[in-house]
Amino acid sequence: QVKLVESGGGLVQPGGSLRLSCAASEIIFVISRMGWYRQAPGNQRELVATISSSGDSTNYADSVKGRFTISRDNAKNTMYLQMNSLKPEDTAVYYCNTAQGFWSWGQGTQVTVSS
Repeated sequence: QVKLVESGGGLVQPGGSLRLSCAASEIIFVISRMGWYRQAPGNQRELVATISSSGDSTNYADSVKGRFTISRDNAKNTMYLQMNSLKPEDTAVYYCNTAQGFWSWGQGTQVTVSS
């Protein structure tokens, strides 16, 4: 079973930036299309960005397009989410998984955008 560990969250002011990391325990990561998800209190988990196995194809939800950048380093079994121009509505717990949410979910990392 693949283990996913998210990190890099925190408290940031509106307009600030954060970089999230997702470390996968198994080599199968390198052949998987991956995604970042988020879940705000009272809301369903939503997919915000995906990246192909090679990293040359990405997609973003309209709500984060132009502000967030997804990337990956297959040599390190790690994926990243660079978040810029953060807004209070970006506040959520952020998770990583395959683009289909196939693996077991990790604990996530809390992102809070507040002044």
